[in-house]
Amino acid sequence: MTTFEKIYEVVRTIPKGTVASYGQVAALAGNPRWARVVGYALHQNPEPGVIPCHRVVHRNGAVSSAFAFGGPNIQVELLKNEGVQFLDDEHVDMKHFQLKL
Repeated sequence: MTTFEKIYEVVRTIPKGTVASYGQVAALAGNPRWARVVGYALHQNPEPGVIPCHRVVHRNGAVSSAFAFGGPNIQVELLKNEGVQFLDDEHVDMKHFQLKL
């Protein structure tokens, strides 16, 4: 299995209404130093709508400024539609919505 495939496998398991940080995804995929690789993988998502890359955010809860499917506003909209709440216009309330390991 390739590194990207490992990352996609992890991202598929993030429950609706929950987010994970790039670092969490990296650690769960096998290497906590892969946070940037997670970003690269998500930009090449081969199955948009199946691999929920919108559920991956920065460790401080910030959405991606380069969200691959239409910019940060789309990512915010997708997360809000799943019930994820924000502290401001671009930061997820990580205390309540971050994936618990």
